[in-house]
Amino acid sequence: MSGFTIRPAEPCDIAAMTRIYAHAVRHGTASFEIDPPDESEMRRRFEALVGGGYPSLVAAQGVAGSAGEVLGYAYAGPYRARPAYRFTVEDSIYVAPQTQRHGIGRALLRQLITECEAHGFRQMIAVIGDSAQTASIALHAGLGFRLVGTLEAVGFKFDRWLDSVLMQRGLGG
Repeated sequence: MSGFTIRPAEPCDIAAMTRIYAHAVRHGTASFEIDPPDESEMRRRFEALVGGGYPSLVAAQGVAGSAGEVLGYAYAGPYRARPAYRFTVEDSIYVAPQTQRHGIGRALLRQLITECEAHGFRQMIAVIGDSAQTASIALHAGLGFRLVGTLEAVGFKFDRWLDSVLMQRGLGG
């Protein structure tokens, strides 16, 4: 899909991000949340990430400088809370259902990697919900992530047990 721009997420994007994530929670296994958070919780999460120095991006329809409809979003957050992990991030990518498989996720992840490198992060971890998420696994592999393991049957959603696939990519020099 052409005609979209990747830019930093802004507070005005939170409503669209909430809708995209709610669909992913209700209908997919990318997130192991069962009930989608409301807009105020998504705002709290956004502010915590951005306030903590983590990048948050949106893909918006149109050219740079236009508000445009939010087609997807991505962010990096702390991989673990302990201080020794402070240079390692976990990525998250969510794309609106009607615009999936059009290169938006790839463009978001590529820019997120660049932003994380500029912020001085050294490792990026993908925790992919469900080993059947072959598109997400392929997306990450295509951008330099390698498979480091699978945690079998660690989540239960939609009346079935789900794996978590762990992938890792070095950042920077």
